[in-house]
Amino acid sequence: MGNLNEQSKTYLEMFSQMPALQSLDAQTVRDMFAMAPPVEVELAPLAKVEDRLIPVGGDDEINVRIYTPEGQGPFPLFVYYHGGGWVLGDIATSDATCRMIANKTNRIVVSVDYRLAPEFKFPVPVEDSYAALQWVNENANEINGSATNVVVGGDSAGGNLAAVVAMKSRDENGPAIAGQILIYPVTDLSYSSGSYKEFEQGFGLDRDLMIWFGDYYIRSEEDAKNVYIAPLQAADLSNLPPAFVLTAENDVLRDEGHAYAARLKEAGVNVETSCEPGLVHGFFTNMAVFPDHIKASIDKMSAFLSEIDQQVSRV
Repeated sequence: MGNLNEQSKTYLEMFSQMPALQSLDAQTVRDMFAMAPPVEVELAPLAKVEDRLIPVGGDDEINVRIYTPEGQGPFPLFVYYHGGGWVLGDIATSDATCRMIANKTNRIVVSVDYRLAPEFKFPVPVEDSYAALQWVNENANEINGSATNVVVGGDSAGGNLAAVVAMKSRDENGPAIAGQILIYPVTDLSYSSGSYKEFEQGFGLDRDLMIWFGDYYIRSEEDAKNVYIAPLQAADLSNLPPAFVLTAENDVLRDEGHAYAARLKEAGVNVETSCEPGLVHGFFTNMAVFPDHIKASIDKMSAFLSEIDQQVSRV
């Protein structure tokens, strides 16, 4: 049954009380989560939290939430993409975690409310995510940030979007990205790694649930091989930003996170990794159950970002 710590066991016990999400349609699952009573958690102190609408092409707009730490600035920037399998979640999902990231890393965090599948399938979430990076780059001064020190990051599907945005910016000579923070990222849609077999059922993110997410996101089977969905399939991973890849020990996505980190290293990218023992998928944004583990993970992330800051200051 895996190597589960007490918090993971508590979380999985709560998760098991719900119907199998993959047996429901997307809107029913969203409505179910929306009806859950709010949980009070401690929020890290910040100077300011502000919601803004930003353009994403045509007349469309999406919301971003900007978390500004205390201090003078201009601050380095962190563009954050939430998880939820490209189908669920919003900026509220990762609110407490983003507050802690801003507080502990002394970066302005811009959390992106990209549009969701199945209403907006691939490539819309990727295009929204990239448009948000461009907006942050162009408006850094206005929000008291430094465009010379921008990192991208996210958890799960958000980690996927961060990795893909880094590739897209490289491919299109887009905004400079100083680093990428990939928290148990989706990097492939083959659902066949060793960890998919090991944690196929009973660990929160079941294999069937991940297939449910993937099927909502893609338009065709051909999409599943697109490198902007499955970056692990990319032939060329060179000239990408330094990466910090964090995985959970008991997670179907663990092995593809490790595989992507290894591929980045082979391509000459500076990579640091951390596999969190005893933990399960989803811990990083669940402040009610995993506050100490989130803090410890952000401390590791902060050490990596300090190295990024030193590299940027030397340029």
